[in-house]
Amino acid sequence: MTYSVAVAGASGYAGGELLRLLCEHPEFKIRTVTGHSTAGQPLVQSQPHLRSLAHLTLQATTPEVLDGHDIVFFALPHGASGALTEKLANVRLAVDCGADHRLTSSEDWAAFYGGEHHESWTYGVPELIVAREDGTSGRQREALVGATRIAAPGCNASTVALSLAPGIADGVIEARDIVSVLAVGPSGAGKAAKTHLLGAELMGTANPYAVGGSHRHIPEIRQALRGAGAREEPTISFTPVLVPMSRGILATTTARVTPGTTAVDVRAAWERAYADEPFVQLLPEGVQPRTADTLGANTCLISVTVDENAGRAVIVAALDNLAKGTAGAAIQSANIALGLPERTGLSVNGVAP
Repeated sequence: MTYSVAVAGASGYAGGELLRLLCEHPEFKIRTVTGHSTAGQPLVQSQPHLRSLAHLTLQATTPEVLDGHDIVFFALPHGASGALTEKLANVRLAVDCGADHRLTSSEDWAAFYGGEHHESWTYGVPELIVAREDGTSGRQREALVGATRIAAPGCNASTVALSLAPGIADGVIEARDIVSVLAVGPSGAGKAAKTHLLGAELMGTANPYAVGGSHRHIPEIRQALRGAGAREEPTISFTPVLVPMSRGILATTTARVTPGTTAVDVRAAWERAYADEPFVQLLPEGVQPRTADTLGANTCLISVTVDENAGRAVIVAALDNLAKGTAGAAIQSANIALGLPERTGLSVNGVAP
């Protein structure tokens, strides 16, 4: 079966990555692309690297244009998709790559985003460990089967959640006093022209931002850790740093090792969690992930080390913020929802050099 697809926000970075990956999907047919200020322009004017889609013209982002497709992917700024999704009457599957449907708490939404809080949708991180009511653990992919509305994750949030969930679920690390520092590429901030994102401002420097607990992905991380079975309310000091690479996230996260837990116990938790996961891979001991090895791929590479002197686990994770962090997660989740093989249209191979 072939599914008709529309991509809203197709002229942006996330929209462009969705289209790049969708072009390789054998079951998805891109029928419609939309933009805001770019409506009426050829798609290749905004996405000149997508030569196979040169026949498409950007249309206005309206419910009337989007309704009637089998699948609609939203790659719009935060706060822009909620009002649109409410008006879709004839769409089998909607996948939002923005934040509008990620948070279950209206209080968290008000504190970190503001404006109207829309209902939460099924969270699109298939590998994320989820605690069941009977005390066992499952995966978020179980909730994605048959879903009709999916909230793709925040790229930073999913990187940190995937880094920590195995240790939280197994009880080998504590959920309080977590510290995470991320080197991130500016493409995660979107395509709009902003002075601090100009090449002249980024080259040769590293720039921290959202310092002091103000980053919008913090409540999403805490929500995921609670879902993984945190035994106490998670607390995290989260600091992103813009670095001069167009794509990528390198997250270095540390957490207290629970008393009586050995380094072998710690590593074993991640080995069990990701042994059979094609897209989240634990690297051999002593090998650290690099963002360069994930570019263009739907992979998250992770290392786990224990700092014995500090009594903390050190988890380093790398992924492509536009691929596995956003568009890849969205397509992977859509595959599961529709009953397709999870890996359809997605690759673990990156681009080098």
